[in-house]
Amino acid sequence: MSSPLYNQQILRLAASTPATRLSAPMASIEKRSPVCGSRVTVDVDVDRDGRVAAIGMLVRACALGQASATLMADDAVGKSPAELAAARDALTAWLAGAGAMPDWPGIDIFTPALPHSARHASIRLAFEAVTEAAAVASANAQAAA
Repeated sequence: MSSPLYNQQILRLAASTPATRLSAPMASIEKRSPVCGSRVTVDVDVDRDGRVAAIGMLVRACALGQASATLMADDAVGKSPAELAAARDALTAWLAGAGAMPDWPGIDIFTPALPHSARHASIRLAFEAVTEAAAVASANAQAAA
């Protein structure tokens, strides 16, 4: 753990990852990294406008995946599926060296992970799961209306 990849900020976030699931979510999506085996399950409820109203998670991931899930959960409520997709896509591009740093609070803590491509999948998991869960929940809510 002497690598700057696992700095104090990342470890602090990883230790504070919420472990609460929603009891009856409008959508629940699990994503798994085939590279490292990290898994993130995200539960979502949306409001009448399709924005995330509540989020729950179960995270079984490395410190990077846990920290990413915490950052995602800290700011996902109130976001639309399109805003979450834009954040996911920006994160993916940034990690691949093909885009600017995403506009997501705290995401800069993953700068030391940029040269470690094997770690990128774990960092993306929570963003991928919440994006898909929000889209499914929003579509289901519209269909039910």
